Amino acid sequence: MPRLLVVPPAPLPAPAFDITLRVGCSLAYEVTGSACVLLNIQPRVHHRHAVVFQALTLGDHLPAEAITDIYGNFVWRVQLAPGTNYFRHDAIIATSSQPDNHDLPLATALSPQELPAELLRYVLPSRYCDSDKLVDFAWQKFGHVEHGLPRVNAISRWIHDNIEYRFFSGRSDLSAWDVLQRGYGVCRDFAHLAIALNRTFNVPARYVTGHLPDVGFPDKNNHMDFHAYAEVYLGGHWFTCDARFHVPRIGRIKISCGQDAVDAAFSTIYGGANLSYFQVWAYQVARGTVGVGDPLDFSLRLDNRTTITTEPPYVVPEPLPVSSTKV
Repeated sequence: MPRLLVVPPAPLPAPAFDITLRVGCSLAYEVTGSACVLLNIQPRVHHRHAVVFQALTLGDHLPAEAITDIYGNFVWRVQLAPGTNYFRHDAIIATSSQPDNHDLPLATALSPQELPAELLRYVLPSRYCDSDKLVDFAWQKFGHVEHGLPRVNAISRWIHDNIEYRFFSGRSDLSAWDVLQRGYGVCRDFAHLAIALNRTFNVPARYVTGHLPDVGFPDKNNHMDFHAYAEVYLGGHWFTCDARFHVPRIGRIKISCGQDAVDAAFSTIYGGANLSYFQVWAYQVARGTVGVGDPLDFSLRLDNRTTITTEPPYVVPEPLPVSSTKV
């Protein structure tokens, strides 16, 4: 029997990095006993952005270990101390003014026998993406749509139009099936439902977290937070699928990915600790006007408007190491 040979696609060229972003977060944990935390807050290496500089504060001389998990996420394992523990990540990033998926070719879905073996996990049910419960619904709603990108887009459009986005409604115990039943949620719920529905058709889909500034997309709520969305694998490439907005966005900065939110949480706590302070920022700035560690000054932001301000393409240097500091 002849052996099926799957030729991997050629890597995509890096786009012109013509906008500059400042992204980061500030966190505090109150610890009452013995505890440690996994922090998943640093941008991944990605062809669509370059970290110009970043600085990380890991509490007051806390023991910390850098880990790369099975999904390629860069994670810090930190031993917490009794009392208040402060963490801060701040980065200046060069990226492209081009929107999601603009550089990807039109592609069809691969059959399970054509998929790379390491991607088969992304067609299976997982903790929050219980696709096995959604098979009948998925085929009734989307079975008539052409397999591949047309169906992916139809699923995204349906979720966007039929699931209400409700601020502060997120819960850590809700699966995709639960979200479908209650009819509302936050970005992680939109992502889980999109992933689960695509998996019912054997389309690999994964959960992604990151920063999403408002470049070319005014947000009247001006609510900065980590953002969750989906990626689907078609024709050898991962396509962004964000049912929360269902429009191509600019300036996504990817932090982590996995089968669902279990694998891509910004923090995972072991022991007696509670998150007591949480702030996230992601906004466009003029190149050279802001440095890591500077006070946050949102009067300097160039996004949150319909017009897009670009700059001459940034010459990407070799990746700079993260600067880990103590407070």
